[in-house]
Amino acid sequence: MRDTYDFDRVVDRHGTHCTQWDYVADRFGHADLLPFTISDMDFETAPCIRQTLATRLEHGVFGYSRWNHGDFKGAVSDWFANRYGATLDPDTLVYGPSVIYVIAQLVSFWSAPGEGVLVHTPAYDAFGNMLAANDRVLLPCPLKKEQGSYQIDWACFEQQAARPDCRILLLCSPHNPTGRVWTRDELSRMAAICQCHGVKVISDDIHMDVSFARYLPWSEVAPDDNWALVSSGSKSFNIPTLGGAYAFIANAQARAAYLQRLKAAHGLSSPPILGVLAHISAYRDGGAWLDALKSYLHGNLAHVAARLNGAFPAIDYRVPEGTYLAWIDLRGLGIDSTERMDALQTLLVEKYRVAIMRGDTYGPEGKGYIRLNVGCPRSKVDQGLDALIGALGELHAR
Repeated sequence: MRDTYDFDRVVDRHGTHCTQWDYVADRFGHADLLPFTISDMDFETAPCIRQTLATRLEHGVFGYSRWNHGDFKGAVSDWFANRYGATLDPDTLVYGPSVIYVIAQLVSFWSAPGEGVLVHTPAYDAFGNMLAANDRVLLPCPLKKEQGSYQIDWACFEQQAARPDCRILLLCSPHNPTGRVWTRDELSRMAAICQCHGVKVISDDIHMDVSFARYLPWSEVAPDDNWALVSSGSKSFNIPTLGGAYAFIANAQARAAYLQRLKAAHGLSSPPILGVLAHISAYRDGGAWLDALKSYLHGNLAHVAARLNGAFPAIDYRVPEGTYLAWIDLRGLGIDSTERMDALQTLLVEKYRVAIMRGDTYGPEGKGYIRLNVGCPRSKVDQGLDALIGALGELHAR
């Protein structure tokens, strides 16, 4: 399928108000950098989506719209059924403007200010920012690196879940930034512990479609209705700017409270129609494109492993089980402190003119790591690797 879609084609994103390209200076201080930063991709979205949007634009009228209908809810629930063999009730589906928005509302319903939310760390930085802004406490459960894979510290997990102030498990499935795709046994064990201690579960599954191991939705292990699965087609189909996310909220009371917040309190009941249509098109007709994309992305990650490990065997980078984010451990090269990472970042930015996310962006457990976004043509991946290998070589020589 890879030959059907040209993922090698370079698309110039400059001048499109693009966060990754046009506003790289916000985080890295320079505007002329080659970015490998936030998790969107440099590929055009699936042809079926572009055709759907073109047809709707030709209509020419863009009035208020709705999401609560069979076309949207059926497309989403059928995607889970057909692609993952999961039965999710479309009547429990709700719309949201973004995944983080939905999660923030659920956090506010299921916990009180000052209470704790359990998170596997290192963690997507928006989790910590959102919890802090809502006066919740992030309860970390650091993942353990064992033979190149990231494993749950079960003693820590149960200890945190048993705390009297722990109200919620905020699960990232697949996990960003490590790329772990949780197994049925791991999910079941988490579910049993959470049920035992009365901890509700919010599962952020936005990276689910870029899983190279078998992805399993939380619904398939949930022992009760104290959970929500939140996701979007924005990552996998590269449509975040169109807006839109969704959640399956199993508990009827929580679902009603969320819908009241969405419509009455925040006035967000009329969604951007292009985002709704993009999701319907992606989930009805985008499967073949997604399969080809996953093959290309896996090739990019394997290419990173071959080049980095060839240059520096001590890195021992392994292709992750999911996501298009390479989580690279540089501690084997002695880059294990803030000072050493500062020196690497200075070289990358000032001399090699590339922007790569440093691992401590995702919490103290990310010290000594970098996160490289490979959702781009392989030629760009090679430019980033040329810079990274060059900078690491200089730093190592010092």
